[in-house]
Amino acid sequence: MTPDLTHILALTVNGGPHSAAAGTTIALLARELELDPAKIAVERNGAIVPRSTLGEVVLADGDVLEIVHFVGGGSGEDDDSWTVAGRTFRSRLIVGTGKYRDFAENAAALAASGAEIVTVAVRRVNLSDPKAPMLTDFIDPKKITYLPNTAGCFTAEDAIRTLRLAREAGGWDLVKLEVLGEARTLYPDMRETLRATEVLAKEGFLPMVYCTDDPIAAKQLEEAGAVAVMPLGAPIGSGLGIQNRVTIRLIVEGAKVPVLVDAGVGTASDAAIAMELGCTGVLMNTAIAEAKDPIRMARAMKLAVEAGRDAYRAGRMATRKYADPSSPLAGMI
Repeated sequence: MTPDLTHILALTVNGGPHSAAAGTTIALLARELELDPAKIAVERNGAIVPRSTLGEVVLADGDVLEIVHFVGGGSGEDDDSWTVAGRTFRSRLIVGTGKYRDFAENAAALAASGAEIVTVAVRRVNLSDPKAPMLTDFIDPKKITYLPNTAGCFTAEDAIRTLRLAREAGGWDLVKLEVLGEARTLYPDMRETLRATEVLAKEGFLPMVYCTDDPIAAKQLEEAGAVAVMPLGAPIGSGLGIQNRVTIRLIVEGAKVPVLVDAGVGTASDAAIAMELGCTGVLMNTAIAEAKDPIRMARAMKLAVEAGRDAYRAGRMATRKYADPSSPLAGMI
């Protein structure tokens, strides 16, 4: 049938008014709308019109049409990013920049890890060789977030002074604070750590704070201005793994800021365990840098953090005291 241009139909198409010449078929209307009739589905006045008949069904005045097609569903890629102090990251792995053979190996391991944040120590310039290669020559601070830390500081004053210099050098306000109590265990001195946190927060810093696996201490740091708390899993550089699952879980449950395990991770399974406990992320250095193949280990850590996070979000099965068969026993031969 040829459309009659002297008679115009009043239609409703996808909730809005539309007009078409009398005699117009649904297929013809679709083409006028620049749609492929073979790729759409049409409901006419509440009834589905078979696609094979779209070229035969003639529209009538007052028809109400819904025309649909397939589009990408949902929001696309699952967004499991995390935020600290208003800054959003996708990788939940933070890596250090010490103990590597050279800056090139460090950069390659960083790339394999997928990390978006690296911790950096603040040290004096080597005046005897001021043109020696620098970390910034290999890891671009415009692409990777530098997290200046206070590694090696044993008093609040030293840590505060170090971070003031770091802010002057690079403008950084998101920092990692650690104040150590002694050289043998490298455990944090929580009294000095809390004091430094209070001062830094008042000065506009955003401190992510290394701390003991103590839920009360973690809450005190949060109240003092810590933007993240970072309980140790085991002593720094020990590779002993997560020794304190109960207390870390309690910290996670009570915190309103990100919780990241910092120190003690030795291999990929340790990182996965930290994430399965509900931690926001994991920070590590020695586990990658001192591996026999740092690049491969960095990749393994990336996958472990992702797997542990997925397991946590999935919700593990309940534990039982006795066996429970996967296959039913009823009906056995």
